[in-house]
Amino acid sequence: MFTPSNIARDTTSALVVFLVALPLCLGIALASGAPLFSGLVSGIVGGIVVGLLSGSHTSVSGPAAGLTAVVAAQIAGLGSFNAFLLAVVVGGVIQIGLGIARAGALSAFFPSSVIKGLLAAIGVILILKQIPHLLGHDSDPDGEMSFAQPDEHNTFSEIGTLFTGDLHIGATIIGLASIALLLAWGRFTIFKKSNIPAPLVVVIFGVGLQMLFSRLGGVWSVDAGHLVQIPVAESFRELTGFLQFPDFREILNPAIYVAGVTIAVVASLETLLNLEAADKIDTRRRNSPPNRELLAQGCGNVVAGLVGGIPVTSVIVRSSVNVNSGANSKLSAIMHGIFLLICVVMFPVYLNLIPLSALAAILLVTGFKLASPKLFSQMWAEGRYQFVPFIVTLVSIVFTDLLIGIVIGLIVSVLFILNSNLRHPLRRIVEKHASGEVIRVELSNQVSFLNRGALDKLLSSAEPGTQLLIDATHSDYIDPDVLSLIRDYKENAGPARRVSVSLRGFRDKYKLNDELQFADYSTRELQDRVTPQQVLEILRAGNDRFHTDSRLSRDLGSQVGATAAGQNPLAVVLSCIDSRVPVELVFDLGIGDVFSVRVAGNVIGTKSLGSIEYGVTVAGAKLVVVLGHTRCGAVTSAVHLLADPTSSIPEGCQNLHSIVDEINHSVSVDECEHATQLSESECESFVDEVARRNIQRIVEQITQRSAAMQTAVDSGKVLIVGALYDVKTGKIDFLANDPPAESKAERTLTS
Repeated sequence: MFTPSNIARDTTSALVVFLVALPLCLGIALASGAPLFSGLVSGIVGGIVVGLLSGSHTSVSGPAAGLTAVVAAQIAGLGSFNAFLLAVVVGGVIQIGLGIARAGALSAFFPSSVIKGLLAAIGVILILKQIPHLLGHDSDPDGEMSFAQPDEHNTFSEIGTLFTGDLHIGATIIGLASIALLLAWGRFTIFKKSNIPAPLVVVIFGVGLQMLFSRLGGVWSVDAGHLVQIPVAESFRELTGFLQFPDFREILNPAIYVAGVTIAVVASLETLLNLEAADKIDTRRRNSPPNRELLAQGCGNVVAGLVGGIPVTSVIVRSSVNVNSGANSKLSAIMHGIFLLICVVMFPVYLNLIPLSALAAILLVTGFKLASPKLFSQMWAEGRYQFVPFIVTLVSIVFTDLLIGIVIGLIVSVLFILNSNLRHPLRRIVEKHASGEVIRVELSNQVSFLNRGALDKLLSSAEPGTQLLIDATHSDYIDPDVLSLIRDYKENAGPARRVSVSLRGFRDKYKLNDELQFADYSTRELQDRVTPQQVLEILRAGNDRFHTDSRLSRDLGSQVGATAAGQNPLAVVLSCIDSRVPVELVFDLGIGDVFSVRVAGNVIGTKSLGSIEYGVTVAGAKLVVVLGHTRCGAVTSAVHLLADPTSSIPEGCQNLHSIVDEINHSVSVDECEHATQLSESECESFVDEVARRNIQRIVEQITQRSAAMQTAVDSGKVLIVGALYDVKTGKIDFLANDPPAESKAERTLTS
């Protein structure tokens, strides 16, 4: 992981994240009503401590804008910042407990539409919140992300103040030039291949312009109010004096623990959401372990509370900058924390030369990437069940704050899920089994009490004489109320309404055993009742289901047991041995429904004819189908051998002559010789035509060679038909009983 190229990329990415994190740490602390230095402490702890312990490759932690309201309220409620630090420690311990209890699994339940709404909302907020800073309006904290601001302005009214002349010429030029540089950097190959991140160049460029404008003076000069403002200590003692520590005298104060629980719950929720969002934008699509992240965040908050920092969480703003800067691993997050520590301790004066408008440009461009038009188009294309929760989450976060917006988004998403379950809690499928129509009711994976009404409505609408199959094969959970409804309908309401209720797939604990009230296989009663034409329609409908991928659900295990004592097939199918034409599958049949006689080229011989006679005269089958197929290998061999008598039978197939000779009766030598001059597609069509002739000839041969079969056909007890299976489409073409093409033998006699 720590290869030289990765280290270089992560280091440069860490520099960019560090530069962006600086004003955010200070701004969030200011917006929270905490000492400015506490924000820097949290940034350092979030980078180094959480970075070392986290399993995420892209997430960057630090003080979170989403917690500003919580922090401000708890500081005011506890009466002192030192008491609040103790609550932060308690919250960290609780987070560690949540990680050990594997509470991170909750992240799997966050809908993707809400996560994408979070990402887009952060992008929109970055754009809106950074516009004032971009133009030199820096009276508000840079980390203020909520809609309503402490100065009684909101996101939009703050932008409106720019039109009253509250902007700075020098800062505006730096900001706009920085955006232009960021956009241009990725368009030139020489810069893209340099591996130098554009944001780092922008910061250096901004510092240079700021120093130039300071020399020009007047309206151009960018004063301290428009620059990064890190507290500067004159000595190491003064620097350590900035640190504050928990007031352990409040250890027995119940309010400390209430505040600790609040911090733990809110910080954990924001961390899990931001972690999911960071994984969404990771170019390598890596997954971060949520339980380990809770442990890491808990340790980070314990350390932050002990040394005077405000709570830390995973922060999507820093994480998105990290990804956009090309970070490969969590080394970037750790390094950004180290840079914060070194520069805050040793070089605060130089950092205070960085214009806020240059950093605003970086964040604004990052915002455009998060809230790209492509994302909106993608969510729209996915339909309302994805787009509405997405857009509601986005708007809610923009007009409230991150946590409130997320909760609203989750509620809307859950409502849509419930609505979907209420509208489509089960599938109603009409199946045409051999014994008649069966309405199969397929229950969903999770059947809750909310689905009871829909199931009750479906059962109540069943007409007298209906055969109903309730299929729970794919259900992992069924609510007791639903089970009670099914049990009562099967035992009482169904029989009273003359509705036959069958059950399948219910788990043993539900005490609803599998029971089929209809035969989903061929029985003696069914065999005696159906006519040959009805059997043909059964096979035709079965193939329609097969090639449209709407096959019947069958309990093959029960069919094995039901047919163990005897068989009553409806048809005999003489087919080719080709592995692409499995008879029961292409006709969508079950066990015991047909006799299957298979021989290469589906030709007739004494053994195959004897099998057909047995199936009809002894077993009672009503239909004989001669089933050939396109691209038949046996037919192709016959054509090649007739066209070129010098060609030989494949080695090891000395008994193949008997099959080829049978097929040769359906085609002439002249036709085969002509076929060798055709194109590949034309030759393929010719082979398929010979296969069709062969089928029709075999249909004729069955009655010509068997007196028993002729008698059965003449009496109307049996129907013999030909059919051609298309190996490309899966569809079977049932052939009309026309006389076959003139045979080779007949042509020889007439010549």
